[in-house]
Amino acid sequence: MFDLIIRNANLPDSRKGIDIAVKDGKIAAIEASITAEAKEVIDATDRLVSPPFVDPHFHMDATLSLGLPRMNVSGTLLEGIALWGELRPIVTKEELVDRALRYCDLAVTQGLLFIRSHVDTSDPKLVTAEALLEVKDRVKPYIDLQLVAFPQDGYYRARDGVSSLERALDMGVDIVGGIPHFERTMDEGRASVEALCRIAADRGLPVDMHCDETDDPLSRHIETLAAETVRFGLQGRVAGSHLTSMHSMDNYYVSKLIPLMAEARINVIPNPLINIMLQGRHDTYPKRRGMTRVRELMDAGLNVSFGHDCVMDPWYSMGSGDMLEVGHMAIHVAQMAGIEDKKKIFDALTVNSAKTMGLEGYGLEKGCNADFVVLQAVDTLEALRLKPNRLAVIKRGKIVARSAPRIGELFLDGRPSKIDGGLDYVPGKKSR
Repeated sequence: MFDLIIRNANLPDSRKGIDIAVKDGKIAAIEASITAEAKEVIDATDRLVSPPFVDPHFHMDATLSLGLPRMNVSGTLLEGIALWGELRPIVTKEELVDRALRYCDLAVTQGLLFIRSHVDTSDPKLVTAEALLEVKDRVKPYIDLQLVAFPQDGYYRARDGVSSLERALDMGVDIVGGIPHFERTMDEGRASVEALCRIAADRGLPVDMHCDETDDPLSRHIETLAAETVRFGLQGRVAGSHLTSMHSMDNYYVSKLIPLMAEARINVIPNPLINIMLQGRHDTYPKRRGMTRVRELMDAGLNVSFGHDCVMDPWYSMGSGDMLEVGHMAIHVAQMAGIEDKKKIFDALTVNSAKTMGLEGYGLEKGCNADFVVLQAVDTLEALRLKPNRLAVIKRGKIVARSAPRIGELFLDGRPSKIDGGLDYVPGKKSR
């Protein structure tokens, strides 16, 4: 007897009418018409069952802090950094833990079960690292949380920035971060990339750098990051986040840069919501929107995944923890409205992001972990359009969140969205 069977599921790869059987937290079978019994059965009613959403770029230490100690009046990146600099010295570990746990509760309801969060290490007290390491341990039954040692004020620019980052890694933070474009000079930015990649190589850790989050076309630290990745043998273990300067670079230079990034197997993490909100602030018209060259990077074979980045914090007053909102925005900004384009966008919220985070056992194949989301949508295209309810969220074969179907949606197949057309879940109901 299986522990759980999800029946009548549509999968992201366009397979329909599929049953998914779960045993001991793993997918034991995934095929049409499984004739076996289970302790619990979910009828997906020909709706989409996806692997969970994955957010490879977030700032959990700042989340839900909107208005503390004041609002970002200009709405700019630099005022947001300054505002966080005012809050960071006075925030307590208890506050940080409380806000992060509240966000994690929200994330689970959205089917978001894997998050990589940057942890500001600029304050040598490292209260942020202490808090998020505690959160990581407390949420591990339902969220896999990775932490990046992130020198927000600059690895070299911040006083004690070098030693604070090392101490955060010694405490158990998982990944080496950086922000080379925020160092005092281009040369110090280059030197920080080299130093941080060396640390990662020596410690056997991945790298995830905020890189060239600027409209300046001459901010080219991604070139250095790709070169140092190859030099230190870190191929496939390095992520370049944001890369908004590529929006402003000339095409000839980019024609050299993208192959270099591909050689290094850089994981690319644009953040559509925040990138288009914060970039182009010095422009009148024409006005740049700042998101990196998503289509060109995907076409070159690079692994592109999308991050939410911020939710109700000094940089971004909006956000809902919904990765489909991120993908919805990416479709518009990247102008990727074709059918195959949208499928690639959905992958950037799931399998691509799982690759960026190095997740093992992720996916919808036999032997993978039994982690998935049942959505009130027929397929991935409809999910990106509607940003539908997550009817059930399953982690290692256990239901960790449920919601009622939403009414009043217009589905492509013409079916009305009625309450009785949603998820059929009966605890203890055995399959025939």
